[in-house]
Amino acid sequence: MPAPASMHQHAVENLRYIRQVMERAGSFTAVPGWGGVAMGSIGLCAGVVASMQSSKLGWLLAWMAGAAAAFPMGLILMQRKARRTGVSLLGGPGRRFVLSFAPPMIVAAALTLAFHRAGLHRFLPAVWLMLYGCGVTAGGAHSVTTVPLMGGAFLALGVVALLAPPGWGNAFLMAGFGGLQIAFGFWIARRHGG
Repeated sequence: MPAPASMHQHAVENLRYIRQVMERAGSFTAVPGWGGVAMGSIGLCAGVVASMQSSKLGWLLAWMAGAAAAFPMGLILMQRKARRTGVSLLGGPGRRFVLSFAPPMIVAAALTLAFHRAGLHRFLPAVWLMLYGCGVTAGGAHSVTTVPLMGGAFLALGVVALLAPPGWGNAFLMAGFGGLQIAFGFWIARRHGG
């Protein structure tokens, strides 16, 4: 018969189990409200620059430059909030947030390339808004309730953009990646500690 585990070893195993359960049950609270405001401001700037472009490629590049600036800004501010609140970006809820958010963003990048090659630029605003909404909603399932609400707002705006006249696409992008991002950013910052 095997020797019974020591009391210390049993306690360590229990604590490890409790920690794992708490990680799985926890929510990701490092979504930065001020990061949303900063990203929304970049989105408004990208929309203004995009509206001044004379070609579809110029319009697309303006929005890609905006995304290239907003993404690292969001990550940096998320890391700062995570550090300040003692939340791990790579463990438990943070990992689930990223794993839920990333697939729709990968699909958005792939569809952007495909739609650009096919000359289907008019559908990009709706696709971007809906897929960003899907990513935020899915990731937000592991976060505070405001985050999936924001995702739902992006999804709804994307559906409306899909049904609207093609010339309104840039305005819908500015309303979403500018206006919604800023409004929800302020809400998150005020109610959830920055």
